[in-house]
Formats: sequence, structure tokens, C-alpha cells
Amino acid sequence: MILKVKNISQIGGVVKAPPSKSYSHRAVILASLAKGTSRLYDMLYSEDTLASIRVCEALGAEIRKKQDYLEVTGTAGCLHNSSDSAIDLANSGTTLRLMTSVSALADNVVTLTGDESLKTRPMGMLMDALLPLGVETESLNDNDKAPILIRPGYQGGETNIMGNVSSQFISSIIISSPLSDKGVTLYVLPEFKSKPYVNMTLDIMRKFGVKVLKGYYLKHESCDKLNQSCRIDEFKVRKQAYIGCDYTVEGDYSSASYLLALIAINGGKARILNLFRDSKQGDKFILDILQQMGATVVRGEDYVEIASEGRLNAIDVDLSNAPDLLITVAVLAAMAEGTTNITGVAHARVKETDRIDTTCRELEKLGCKLVEREDGMSITGGVNGGTVDSHGDHRLAMAFSLIGLRHDIRITNGDVFDVSFPNFIEAMDELGFELELEDE
Repeated sequence: MILKVKNISQIGGVVKAPPSKSYSHRAVILASLAKGTSRLYDMLYSEDTLASIRVCEALGAEIRKKQDYLEVTGTAGCLHNSSDSAIDLANSGTTLRLMTSVSALADNVVTLTGDESLKTRPMGMLMDALLPLGVETESLNDNDKAPILIRPGYQGGETNIMGNVSSQFISSIIISSPLSDKGVTLYVLPEFKSKPYVNMTLDIMRKFGVKVLKGYYLKHESCDKLNQSCRIDEFKVRKQAYIGCDYTVEGDYSSASYLLALIAINGGKARILNLFRDSKQGDKFILDILQQMGATVVRGEDYVEIASEGRLNAIDVDLSNAPDLLITVAVLAAMAEGTTNITGVAHARVKETDRIDTTCRELEKLGCKLVEREDGMSITGGVNGGTVDSHGDHRLAMAFSLIGLRHDIRITNGDVFDVSFPNFIEAMDELGFELELEDE
């Protein structure tokens, strides 16, 4: 399907941010591991989170969608795989990474697979880190990627993992650790990127009754070549149980970035509800970015107000702790005055696509001047209309639609926003930006 702009009316108004995809994944997984029954309010039902629901059901959780909440009767950590074949996770990299560790808690073999895109996601680092904990895994195509077979047995103990590839590897081990035989001590080796995502994991684990001890120390010999000390982060998780609870999923700053950027680029004023000031989400950083680029942002307790005259300035920005903002910020940069330098996102090359490469290639199709770097890009404002391809990446489809505020834009494979923001078109329409899908 092709995504394109149908109409632009008075931009602005009030709209509710969609529920957080990251918290929705974690909520259904922890509720499925817990003792008792949980009620999950304001859950996001997207293609990705439905993959997490499916695999949790396959491993023994009883999940029922009610009118106002998702009811989950947990397994108390006693998992059993009822699937006769590999469990299909579609395109959900989050589900694959989080559930690889969790699946080792089952009393029988679990195989996780997905679509062709998911089968390109590197998993070797997580598989290697699980081995010292007694977890045996196997890449069935012998390439450290899905499909992955996970054998039963999770002894626990000590292990380490690099922190500069995917925070989801770290969250995966931490989430499963309390239900291992003897608990886990995890050392995260430098450089630790995307820390806020791990903080989100620790935050929701506390809500389900599990405590994690967090610390760090400095080690000199690990960084001899740099002649400086390196920080080693340490997570200690003793054996304990998750307890079912009532939990409300907060709004998603990643998805809200498109609503906020809409106002910043076009001009106008809007209030986005369900965005909490004390949120642990790293993508809350979008508010600082928009302020630096010239928008006015007011942070309420549970909402954000943004106002803009539609004139944006270039900035220098390090997105190491908010890589999911990369494409949104790249589009903002293409619509701003001057040259924006984006750094710190080398780990964005192992997302749904190589997001640095695909973003640069699609912006070039629209006449944008840029320089691609290993960990980011420099973008000089100025872009034309045209046709681009989403490459099956939901964030590219949504971010590039904003170029339609000033130029005709057509996005092939543009219906992939269902992965994280199923009512994207409706939410944008509430703010006066009317999009439509048509057959290719």
C-alpha cells in the first residue's frame, strides 16, 4: 500500500498518545511469568505486541482480552511449550530478544522464528551470554540468527555482555533472571548504550514485585589502549517471584514524536495526552530536541503541550540513548535551516533495517544533501517531494509522511505503521493532517 497525504486543514488540537510499545511488551511478558492474575490497562495491540501475546500463550499463560483491559493469568514461572512447531513472532525483534532468555525457563524445547526481516537480526551476542548461565541455544541456520532453538535449563550464575549492540539483550537476561535456579549477576561491558530502555525494564519489574540491585565499578586494564578506566555496570538479581498486579501502560514517547514533529514542522499548537513527566522512557528526549530546534514545549504531569511557528533550526544531537528517534530527527533536520549533525546511533544499524543507511538513501531520493557516517549522519535542510520506500520499517513510513506537510510525498509499503501505532492515521487526522492508503 502507498501512504500519502490526502488533505491538510488547521493543524493543532488535542490527541492521546498511543500506549508504549516497550512497556506493553514487558507488561504481558511479566504478567505471564507471575503468580496470580494481572489486569493490564491501556495495552497497545499492535503487530509487535500481539507477537508477545502469542508466544506467552504458547508457553502456558492464559490471556483474555476484556473490554477495558487485558487479563493475564500467569504461569508462576512454570512454562511449558504447547506449540508443535516453531513459534512465529512475525517482525517483532523485541519479542525475539526478550523471549529467547525467557524460553529457557520452559520444561521442554522452544523454537522461535519470524518473517524474513526478523531472520536477519543478529542474536549471537545474547546466545553467547546465556551459555555461562546454563542456557543452551542453537541457531538452526547456523548463522546466529532466527530460527533459534532454546533448550530447557536455566541455572543462573554470572555472565557478561557488551552494552553497545542492543539494550534488549540486557533486558532479556534481567527479566528471566529471577526465575533461574540461583539468580544471576550480569556485567554490562562498555560502552553501555540505550540505558533508559533497561531502566524501563527495572521500573516495570518493581511493579511486579521483583527487585534488582544495580551498581558499577571502574576497571582500568580493560581499556589499556585508551589509557583510561572503563565503567562496568553490574546487575544482581536474586531468585524471586513475579506477583500479578493491575498495571496501566503509559503513553509512548516514540510514537508521540510524530505527533509532536507535525506541529514543530508545520506550526500551530497541540496538547498530547498520556505522556508522563516522570517517565523512564529515553525517547522523552524528543522534547529537548524540539525545544533546541525552536519549538516551545510545556511539560505537564500527564501531558505535553507544543507550539511552533514552523521555523526550525539545525542542531547537533547525540541519540545514543534514544536510537528510535533517529528517523524522526532526520526528517526534522531535512525540514530545518542549516546542517544538523546526528551521532551516537551505530546500534541503529541492527534495527528493523540498517536505519542509518535506509534513512540516508530515501532522503537522497528527495534531493536532500547529507553525509552518512558509521554512527549517524549530517543533514543539510532542504528536501523535495517524490516517492520513497519504507523498507518495511514502521518508523520510516511514519516519519517520512511528515514531509507531506510541504511537498507531495508517496511512501510505498506505507501501511507498516501497524507494527507500533495502529491508529496512526486516525491520530494524525485529529491534528488536521489527513493521510490515506491506496493500492500500489
